[in-house]
Amino acid sequence: MKRTLIVICLILIFFIIYFLQSNFFNWFTIGGVKPNLFIILSLFIGLFLGRKYGLCFGIIYGFLLDSLIGRNIGMSSVVLGVIGLIGGYIDKNFSKDSRIMVMCIVMIATIIYEVMLYIIQSVVLSYDLSEIGTLIKTLIIEVIYNIIITIIIYPLMKKAGYFIQGTFKENNILTRYF
Repeated sequence: MKRTLIVICLILIFFIIYFLQSNFFNWFTIGGVKPNLFIILSLFIGLFLGRKYGLCFGIIYGFLLDSLIGRNIGMSSVVLGVIGLIGGYIDKNFSKDSRIMVMCIVMIATIIYEVMLYIIQSVVLSYDLSEIGTLIKTLIIEVIYNIIITIIIYPLMKKAGYFIQGTFKENNILTRYF
């Protein structure tokens, strides 16, 4: 029952973030670029719940995002699924207690997200690859935004993450280290 409530809360958090992303952060764009909170959310789930949940929630979030925005369905699903999967792999190798480490992970995840999305769009939609300057500008601004937001929400993210991790991984405490 507790797990079901957490999953429902994670889906509600998606819609809250979608509202923030589509309404609130439109006022704070720099060069038409706003932060991408979905990267942080998918990475957060992968970090604290593991690869399986990170991949599943990343795909679900990407599908919902593509459906709500009206883009080609599947592109964000693949990339957010990969971000969740990467978060699950990083979970075992790096400390989530270090704010600087989490900021570096968010920076790398943002770069991976934007580059993969650009490559998929260029292959599927036949985008012109000569607009690499726009990608780099978007990438730099979005990385800075995501890092700033991570700094702000890190204490809440850490506390909620350990609570969720404790609920989903109750009996696996010793097996994680062996």
